[in-house]
Amino acid sequence: MESEHDGTVTKSDLDHLATRIIDGAFEVHSALGPGLLESIYEVCLAHELAKLGLPVRRQVPLPVRYDGLELEGGFRIDLLVADLVVVEIKSIERVLPIHGTQVLTYLKLSGLRLGMLLNFNVVHMRDGVKRVAHRL
Repeated sequence: MESEHDGTVTKSDLDHLATRIIDGAFEVHSALGPGLLESIYEVCLAHELAKLGLPVRRQVPLPVRYDGLELEGGFRIDLLVADLVVVEIKSIERVLPIHGTQVLTYLKLSGLRLGMLLNFNVVHMRDGVKRVAHRL
């Protein structure tokens, strides 16, 4: 996956996008609360981010490249915001370290620098937000 951006994206740009994504997640969580399926939160967050004017794609295929091979269908990014931020949505009792590692793997495979792990199965959304960064 190649980003459409030429590398001039600043940390400030990414921080601004992350803030808007978190704001959207708070809005969705406030309206729906915890306990629904991940797919519901995915659709609703994509809708909320689009309302904020952010380009967002759902279920973006992420191939695995190894030694000249390209393996399609390996992974799917829940949401890709502005072709810059990977968003992984969960609705689980407890986020485990492997979930953060999953986002980091998506960042490495996509060549992107910022990911958000959002767990909607929490009483307060602020407890369900984890930022994952990768240096290229």
